[in-house]
Amino acid sequence: MATILCIEDNPQNMRLVRKILQFGGYQVIEANDGLSGVQLALSQQPDLILMDINLPDIDGLEATHRIKEKMHVPIVALTANAMYGDEERILSAGCDGYISKPVSKEHLLQQVALFLGSN
Repeated sequence: MATILCIEDNPQNMRLVRKILQFGGYQVIEANDGLSGVQLALSQQPDLILMDINLPDIDGLEATHRIKEKMHVPIVALTANAMYGDEERILSAGCDGYISKPVSKEHLLQQVALFLGSN
């Protein structure tokens, strides 16, 4: 069973993503800010990270940078930043993928399977 770390500060969004991922058969680890997300990523070595970009301490791009310095893991931005140019900016900052909120169950599971190589 693949383990997915979800770094998300909004409890409702976290609950939705957790339910979708558990429905898909994935184990979910949760962090509600960037610093604890970096810590969990390094200690738990998840198979995939879903990263909110707007976090209360360090933003998701800084957290992505800190994780990528220490380990190789796919990081997919899961963000409400959906303005023109946001996807390109986020991908060029080190994220491997981009999913805009609100997220649908089908799209999230499809993207997770794609990044885990199980699709």
